[in-house]
Formats: sequence, C-alpha cells, structure tokens
Amino acid sequence: MIGNLLEKTKFENLNLNSPLLKVLNEEGYDYPTPIQFQTIPSALQGSDILGVAQTGTGKTAAFTLPILQKLNSTQSRDKFRHPKAIILSPTRELTIQINNSIKIYAKYIALKHVAVFGGVKQGPQVALLNKGVDIIVATPGRLLDLINQKLCSLEEIKYFVLDEADRMLDMGFIRDVEKIVNLLPKKRQSLFFSATMPKTVAKLADNILKNPKKVKVKSTVTPIDRISQSVIVIEPQEKISQLVTLLNDNSLKSVIVFIKTKHKANRVCQKLTQIGIVTDVIHSNKSQSARQKALNDFKEGKIKILLATDIAARGIDVEAVSHIINFDMPSTPEDYVHRIGRTARAGANGIAISLCEPSERLKLFRIEELINVKLNVLKSDISKIEFGEKIIESNQKSNKSEVSNATFAKTKKIKSSKVVAKKTKSIIKRNAKKDKLKLKKKKNERQINNKY
Repeated sequence: MIGNLLEKTKFENLNLNSPLLKVLNEEGYDYPTPIQFQTIPSALQGSDILGVAQTGTGKTAAFTLPILQKLNSTQSRDKFRHPKAIILSPTRELTIQINNSIKIYAKYIALKHVAVFGGVKQGPQVALLNKGVDIIVATPGRLLDLINQKLCSLEEIKYFVLDEADRMLDMGFIRDVEKIVNLLPKKRQSLFFSATMPKTVAKLADNILKNPKKVKVKSTVTPIDRISQSVIVIEPQEKISQLVTLLNDNSLKSVIVFIKTKHKANRVCQKLTQIGIVTDVIHSNKSQSARQKALNDFKEGKIKILLATDIAARGIDVEAVSHIINFDMPSTPEDYVHRIGRTARAGANGIAISLCEPSERLKLFRIEELINVKLNVLKSDISKIEFGEKIIESNQKSNKSEVSNATFAKTKKIKSSKVVAKKTKSIIKRNAKKDKLKLKKKKNERQINNKY
C-alpha cells in the first residue's frame, strides 16, 4: 500500500513550503524516500517519531525538513535568539554532515545553525552560540561541557532529535544523552532514529517519546540490490599481502578499508605507505582537523584509499565510493551493513570484499543470516611477484636503515664507554685528593699533639 502511494507522491504533496521545495528541486530531489514519506507529514503535525532506519535511507532530510519549516513559521525577528532545536549525533563526522545538510536545505530560510563537537577548540563554537542560533547539531560530550560552563542553554528547545541511537549506546554515550534529555523542557517534540532496536535503545525511546508515530523502513539501497558482496577466507599473516593485491587493481577508484582498531589502522597505513601506496587514516585518536583533511582529500580524489575504524563508519558521506574492503570482520552483523552502506550511493553500484580469518566464520554466518544473502567466496590471490618487488625495495631500505641504526648504536656505545671512563677517572682523582687532604690533616694533628 505504502509502495503504491510512494510511487505517486512527490515532495510537493507532503505540505512542505515553497522555500524548501525550491531547494529540493535544485538538488534534483522530486520523490521522497520511504522514511521521508512516512515521517515528514506526521512530524509537521507535531507527532513524536520513532524511526527504525539504516544509513542511506534519507532520514537526515526526514527530520530536518519538518523542523526547518516549523521554525521558519515562528521565526523570531531578533538578531539574538535562543536555540529552539537540538540534534544529537554520535560522531564528529556525522555532526558536520547533518549541519551541512541543514545549510543546503535552509538556503532560502534565514535560520542560524551551528555544529558543536569535541576534538577542536571550543572558542569558535561558543562565539557562534553567543551570536544566537536556531539549531544546534552536537555530539553529547561537547554539548554537556558547554552546558556545564553555562555557555549554552536548552531552556527554550522545542524540537529534539536523537540520531543513530544504537551507535550512541555502542560508544557509551547513553548516560550523557539521558543527562541532556533531563535538561530539556517537558513540552517538546522529539524524533528518535536508530538503525537497530535492542532492548536498551527501546527503553531509552520509551523515556523520551510520547505516543510516537512508528516508522520502520529498509534501506533504499540495500546490500542485496546494488552491492556485489564477496568474502576471502585467509590466514591473518596473509591479510596485508592480500590487501595490497586488491589495492593494486586499477578498477578500484575510491576505496574505504575498515579496520577494527585505531592502532592496527596506523600500522596498516604505515606498511602501505612504505611500499608506495598513498593512503590516509581516520579514527578517534586523530585530531578533528586531521580527520577532516583526510575526508576532504578523499572526497576530492587527492587520495583514493581511506582507512577507517567503525567509529567513523556512519559519518562518512561520499557518493562516489566504488569499493569497501573489510580488512577485519565487523564485531556485529549490523556494523557490516553500516560499513558496506558507504558504497552504492546515489543510484550507483558498489563492491564489498571482506577478509575473513578461519576463526571468524561464525561472524560471517551471522552476517549472511541477517542480510539473507550467501556471500560469494573468492580464492585468495596474492600477486607475490608484484608485491614481492615492492617488499624487496622496502626491505633494502629497511636493511640500510638497520645498518645505519647499528652503526649509530655502535658509535653511541663507544662514545658512552669513553664518557664512563672519563667520569671514572675523574672520580678516582677526586677521591685521591680527598685521601691526601685527610692524611695531611692527621699529620698536622699529630704534630700539634707532640708539641704539647
């Protein structure tokens, strides 16, 4: 039923005002996605929303458009205004992405908005807050910091959005979210979105929402539809070689490689760089400026390979990603869906390849069970000659470095021995001098005693 209505429904049938429709038309959006079709009318009517939707469904527009329209209809003429809407997201990248979307959709509406997140100095963010804003898009930690410093107030919030609630739980932000919710006015409209709905997330939703309109949709770009999915079962020690073989394929135009931990991501990046493969890495230990530079370089095509941990998986919004490589299998089947959801965007096709260790077959089985698809098993194909030549060059450089280091260590050892010998000689001289003075003193004492 919804499918039939959706085919006939355009954005102009959803009661959106002309400034928003103008922007949507300019951006080439004529028809709403299922989440937008089900959410926008109910949100415009003032209902709380409980949305279960994966990444890539268009949910940012689903909650942004109604809020912009409602704020525009009651907009204050004062230059300074207190924030009326707050949108919480789990990561810095996603916060920036949502804020950029608001900038696009609010092109013909004079609303002020600011992205508030950690990892950078708070000064510029505070300066914008002091000028007055209508919408705050924030990560929980930085927002609480500013509230505790009395630099931000939520007393006049009318619209509250919690995005990626399950990721908030995974990252340990639920307590911070609860603290923020307790500071919000009781009378407000709340929109709650999550890719999955475990019991803890459902409980949080119950505490935040009042008689919500429930919306549940599958991704408009599901893994089955447009992503070719394969798996290579491989021993851990061969994964780097296999990764290099894959990356040497010229058909890989834009690749995100997902790695389990930030330390391993750094090591893989270092190894790839050593053999001449240009890449960059983003994870939570990187500064915000470094992460943003890496993302921008990737978007602009300056680098074609980006290494990332799961913490950044939902914040990467690049339309032209051709391949996803799971260097490490994800911890949960849901994370697998989020990872490969970075490709096959905007109607394009994508390819996802996972490197699965023999001990991780259970993870593979659970992924296949969730997506109801049997992944195509590829044979490990490591081009030893091509990779070997690069390794030889690298080893030669490494050997030179080792020889150099050994020479330096030997020189250092000799110098250090000389220093020790010199110090020892000096100590002996000082002790001999002290002994001489003691003997002289005793001799003088004896002469005085003999005299008297």
